[in-house]
Amino acid sequence: MQSTGTIHKFGDDIDTDLIIPARYLNTSDPGELARHCMEDADPGFAEKVKAGDIIVGGKNFGCGSSREHAPIAIKAAGVSCVIAESFARIFYRNAFNMGLPILECESTEKFNTGGTLSVDFDTGEIILQETGERFTTRPIPPFMQELVQSGGLMKHIQKKLKAS
Repeated sequence: MQSTGTIHKFGDDIDTDLIIPARYLNTSDPGELARHCMEDADPGFAEKVKAGDIIVGGKNFGCGSSREHAPIAIKAAGVSCVIAESFARIFYRNAFNMGLPILECESTEKFNTGGTLSVDFDTGEIILQETGERFTTRPIPPFMQELVQSGGLMKHIQKKLKAS
């Protein structure tokens, strides 16, 4: 699996309320959640983000309450992956359960909004296109990639049940 996209950078401690504000949790419609994704952190995000773009965060991305709405909103907005220095554990699990690939990168300080990243999920290599600089992170394990390619855990299970 690979992805190339424009960077949308956010800082440390981006909590699930910043990803999808609680006032929109009365819906589970992915399209509606996408329209409000990151709006309290960047009010114009939903209009700027394009399919394949990449969110970059600092430390503790996805902290706060355990809401599946957060990775659903990010994925539905067209974001191909999230790269951060660290993730809250529950967000990490929810992201893969919803089919959103995420990678931890030791340092994201050289990644800036508007730049372009290429990501190879098999090798864990991240390339900053403007400079050609390469960053190595732990690759996404094959089973987790299967979850992403299936569209999330529930779709993966349904696929497996149909095959058996």
